[in-house]
Amino acid sequence: MTEISHETRFIPDRLEKPWRSAFFSWPTLLLAVGVILFIVNSFASPYFLSPWSLSDATFNFTEKALIALAMALLIIAGEIDLSVASIIALASTMMGLALQYGVDTPGLVSIGIVTGIVCGMFNGFLVTGLGLPSIVVTIGTMSFFRGISYIILGDQAFKGYPESFAFFGQGYVWWVFSFEFVLFLVFALLYYVLLHRTNFGRHVFAIGNNPVAAQFSGIRVQRVKFLLFCLTGIMSGIAAVLLTSRLASTRPSIAVGWELEAVTMVVLGGVSILGGAGTIQGVVIAAFIMGLVTFGLGLLNVPGIVMSIFIGALLIFVIALPIVYRKIKERRA
Repeated sequence: MTEISHETRFIPDRLEKPWRSAFFSWPTLLLAVGVILFIVNSFASPYFLSPWSLSDATFNFTEKALIALAMALLIIAGEIDLSVASIIALASTMMGLALQYGVDTPGLVSIGIVTGIVCGMFNGFLVTGLGLPSIVVTIGTMSFFRGISYIILGDQAFKGYPESFAFFGQGYVWWVFSFEFVLFLVFALLYYVLLHRTNFGRHVFAIGNNPVAAQFSGIRVQRVKFLLFCLTGIMSGIAAVLLTSRLASTRPSIAVGWELEAVTMVVLGGVSILGGAGTIQGVVIAAFIMGLVTFGLGLLNVPGIVMSIFIGALLIFVIALPIVYRKIKERRA
């Protein structure tokens, strides 16, 4: 009688080994770029490696990075909010206005965050309630929110914030670790869990890949998008509290151009501008890279307008890079 042999065959559950895909991933490449920038900056200025200089460098990106965390989820879902800098201006103006009526520090913080939430809800209602394109809506509210600040303040400034309010933008939790930096790390962890470890995060990816299919699979698409606009508004309100506290004054021109830097952080972090893909890890590393670049240029006394040109060029580059790569690959195929 013939004996039947049973051989065990190994069937892989993925095409690439995890370490291989992690090694060649976009966040790993960004990490390598960050290390190179760190080394270059250490040779460019003898003051760069000072712990206090490195601490000062974090102030260059933490407030914008807080907005970028929420913006990442919004872009992955296929939407965008270009009014975040104007929300900061309006929230800061509301805090300054409340200060004139004697409101104390807890009240000022609450007003800043609530203003951000209301602005986010307004954007969310126009996009999800009326079905308007988010890029058109937020370009409009970008002018609308900052215009209100100019009407209230004109060319004046609100000053005289209480000493206890200064802690949020100027205080340190321990040694050289500022309150802003620690807050950014906490929110980065929270957003990582929200996007990569919860059903809500899976819904965000599904909506970004195919909103119609997501709708038919039972996901409440408009509700998720509305919540994402609210989250962006909240983070803008928190950034307004930190920035106003750090500057100890309010002007209607505060945070001009920050929407460009926030979007650049998100796209540089590997989030697809077309939606459906991206990681919080990439956004966090991109925020550090942006901070290292701007702080290094500042140490070399490079003018602010040159930094704006650099950031604009960087945004175009990171958006064009995958498109050019795909076209080259298609021609070779």
